Amino acid sequence: MEFIGYLGDVFTPFNFGLLMIGTFGGLILGATPGLSPTMTVALLIPFTFRLEATEGLILLGAAYTSTVAGGAVSAILLNIPGAPANIATTLDGYKMAKNGHGARALQLSFLSSAAGGVFGVLLLIFLTPILARWALAFGPSHIFWLAILGITVIGTLEAGSVVKGLLSGCIGLWLSTIGFDDIMGEQRFIFHSSLSGGINVIPALIGLFAIPQVISIFAKGRADSGTEILSVERHPISEAVREVARRYRALSLGAVVGSIVGLIPGIGGQIAGIVAYDQSKKISREKEKYGTGHSEGLIAAESANNAMVGPSLVPLLTLSIPGSPTAAVLLGGLLIHGIFPGSDLFENHPAVAWTFINSMLVGQILMCIFGLYIAALAARVVLAPPSFMAAAVLGLAVFGSYSVYNSMDDVYVMLMLGTAMYFLEKFGFSAAPLVLGLILGPIAEANFIQGSLIANATSSVVEYFLTGALNLCLISMVAVSLLYSVWSEIANGRNPVASGNGRARP
Repeated sequence: MEFIGYLGDVFTPFNFGLLMIGTFGGLILGATPGLSPTMTVALLIPFTFRLEATEGLILLGAAYTSTVAGGAVSAILLNIPGAPANIATTLDGYKMAKNGHGARALQLSFLSSAAGGVFGVLLLIFLTPILARWALAFGPSHIFWLAILGITVIGTLEAGSVVKGLLSGCIGLWLSTIGFDDIMGEQRFIFHSSLSGGINVIPALIGLFAIPQVISIFAKGRADSGTEILSVERHPISEAVREVARRYRALSLGAVVGSIVGLIPGIGGQIAGIVAYDQSKKISREKEKYGTGHSEGLIAAESANNAMVGPSLVPLLTLSIPGSPTAAVLLGGLLIHGIFPGSDLFENHPAVAWTFINSMLVGQILMCIFGLYIAALAARVVLAPPSFMAAAVLGLAVFGSYSVYNSMDDVYVMLMLGTAMYFLEKFGFSAAPLVLGLILGPIAEANFIQGSLIANATSSVVEYFLTGALNLCLISMVAVSLLYSVWSEIANGRNPVASGNGRARP
């Protein structure tokens, strides 16, 4: 009863009703390709105008947490990440669904998301002052090396060889330079008017993952489209709980990695799942099973995705620094009600701050309950005839791409990238490293330029980027990540400089 009393206003009928609406609605919107957590929260902002500050934040916070988890639904069942944070979920989750284990994959996903999310919110509750000081330690040089660390993961993501993974990542890095340079304002590689605004991550993500599947199904023709017989196996929730508990190392690693990545301003949750997946693979005793439908990879990725939610709000609530696009939208929700986050938030508006944080904790539990309830029903999507599935996926791809900026240019870019990815897959290249390069390229470039400008005014560029305990620690992690990838390839009997045999997506 003391715990219920601590949660206070969260369980008043109206607030709890908003929490349930935000959670269930966030799951549905998160499962829709193209509707990222940022867009979902932004769409809900107008509905908070007539609400009190606490009520509005409960609705927005619930939508934020559940949208991140809901993105796993389309990632697992359709191989289309609901948001960039769900890229790593496709690597094993989609394989599980294709093998008839879609319900099991969804159950593991929601249980892992809830465990990671609760861990992240508890960090937000108990360690906010300490974490805020730690987040301030990260400057442009440190974020640059973090982006480089993420890039080193590229070579091991769902590729038959390190070289093909790195080449895919390099293509993504090049695509990230198209458009106008954000720092210098220079025009780069704009060879068509559709590219004048650059390549947005969401249309690229949808096109690279969805369109190759659509083309493959259409290429088989009507005669072959019905030859693949799929089934959906029933999977008790109790077995899923035991499996998550048995994979405690992957679960713990994902929660810790997601919390650290979420805390760092400017990185966001886009790479939390990918980094956790890579690190889990490196310490696993069954690393050869990763990418074939292995539950350990799915658990690590999804626990990291939701663990980053709580810590990502630390810079916002304590320093007035939105550490991610979604946090920036939440900042707007606070300012609309005349509340300015910062050092005075917990002193001047403690009821608003703590009710909002506590609602996110309860929201993780509700998200898990709703997710487990719909898992068995949602998994039956794979039973749809392939021709119908292809048409539905194509419709969702066009809708998701257009809805980002209401622009047909994004649809054209999505179709162009998806068609190119279809042919690249024929040669053993995969989409995940390419998308990761597209995401990390602007982060690395912007922070390198900012760091260089700071260094030119204070010291040398070499000294700024290569000295300091945190810089050296991150550089060491980059070196270890690269060396481990090469050593792993050699240990598995594959030449790291050979092309290898890629695995085409079914």
